[in-house]
Amino acid sequence: MLLIHPPLAKAAEPPTGITALAGYLRGHGISCAQMDANLEIQLWLMETAENPQDTWSTRAHKHRLKNLASLRTTATYSNIDRYQRAVRDCNRVLELAGAEYPELSLSLANYEDAGFDALDSRDLLGAAASYKQSLFFPWFRQYLAPRIEQQTPQWIGLSLCYLSQALPTFALIGFLRATFPHIPLILGGGLVTSWMSNPQWNNPFAALVDHCIDGPGEKPLLTLLGGAEQQEELAPDYSGLPLSDYLAPGLILPYAASRGCYWNKCSFCPEPAEASRYRPVEVAVVMEHLHGLCRKMQPALIHLLDNAVTPSLMEALCAQPPGASWYGFVRFHEQLADPAFCRQLRASGCVLLKLGLESGSQEVLDAMRKGIRLELVEKVLEALKQAGIATYVYLLFGTPTESVTEARQTLAFTKEHHEAITFLNLAIFNMPLGSREADTLKAQPFSNGNLSLYQDFEHPRGWDRRNIRSFLDREFKRVPEISAIIQRDPPYFTSNHAPFFSPHFCLESAPMRVKSC
Repeated sequence: MLLIHPPLAKAAEPPTGITALAGYLRGHGISCAQMDANLEIQLWLMETAENPQDTWSTRAHKHRLKNLASLRTTATYSNIDRYQRAVRDCNRVLELAGAEYPELSLSLANYEDAGFDALDSRDLLGAAASYKQSLFFPWFRQYLAPRIEQQTPQWIGLSLCYLSQALPTFALIGFLRATFPHIPLILGGGLVTSWMSNPQWNNPFAALVDHCIDGPGEKPLLTLLGGAEQQEELAPDYSGLPLSDYLAPGLILPYAASRGCYWNKCSFCPEPAEASRYRPVEVAVVMEHLHGLCRKMQPALIHLLDNAVTPSLMEALCAQPPGASWYGFVRFHEQLADPAFCRQLRASGCVLLKLGLESGSQEVLDAMRKGIRLELVEKVLEALKQAGIATYVYLLFGTPTESVTEARQTLAFTKEHHEAITFLNLAIFNMPLGSREADTLKAQPFSNGNLSLYQDFEHPRGWDRRNIRSFLDREFKRVPEISAIIQRDPPYFTSNHAPFFSPHFCLESAPMRVKSC
């Protein structure tokens, strides 16, 4: 089987979907190859970009290989200005590569096409039918086709995780159907799972794709391929991928210790709306995997992909450090309010924690059923600061119980604790389709497409998206303490590169590890 991670998404680390599937299938004796077409296509686009027309494009094009190399060099990350210049120049070359396609919006983190709606199945089918007009078609023909002919896979699986991958994935599907009509195609991944969780789902891709798989794909895929399950939990397998080519100063190792969320109570969250079940891997198995992968792979950084790393896993990481620096998403928890425990986390290799605060208003947090108190948040932020662990704090504006009054409470809270907040992510609320609370609001279509995951609504307090954007631009971002946090966010790569910019740590050139300064 050939497993493909399609374009376009951030290319800082190996893709988790196909590496998890590869580890599971190979562990059950099924041969498979994996291809990160996302990484390969981005590098190909930057290599083949031509005809710069302005000073910036000319400079970026001339130094494109140097800039790519610098993103893989530890010294670059010791100077935020040098880093940002390299990233923006690489992004400029990508834009240049798509310049002949004026309808495209192309970046290191996103792909949009004004001519197609990625949330409409008819447009996705149109992208498949017009694959020869795709920006990626020359790569499909010149590089992908010969490898498929050489490997002769009996199956091809595509992992569609992000909306930015949707249109390129269907262009790829159109090419595969036309060029290798005898090879069955299997489509899975996080975005496909979300589509299929909609009660109105009626597979519109049956004529193109032989099988669509929702949820964890390991067992369904094994069954399709005629295998019998012998081991449930197997470590991901990264072999066969160009591990030295990713855009990071050393290998970032993605690992998921669970699927779903152990809290799973927040209102308006896609997890309960999609009826996602929490599936943890036993902590002992996780530690065995991490230690084995670190011995074998010598990563610069472990990226724990869980929606929220559990307290028990954090305790295990403290007791048995994995052998590499690590970061991940956690809930505000009493455990993290203990300065001694946070120091143990730091000693285990923890360099950054991502935390979903959402709001600085206790009323809004209670209405969202976040299960946290602002008094606890203050203690956690201070304890992490004292321990030298960077924080990436997520804020969400526009939930139904928020107004500008509560948004200003969030502003005040953020300003008060700015010294303990290293990075910020600001988002505007989207209401998931199927949310239990949606029936209490006057809803309207978020998109004309039949694959939309969200619905718009009439805000009961008049706090609409236009007002929120105005508040963020004219008030929130203009507070000097907050502006300084926002400006240090790594462009395009955001949290994927943020651990390398923790103010408490520096990168040394060899080995590629995060080191306490």
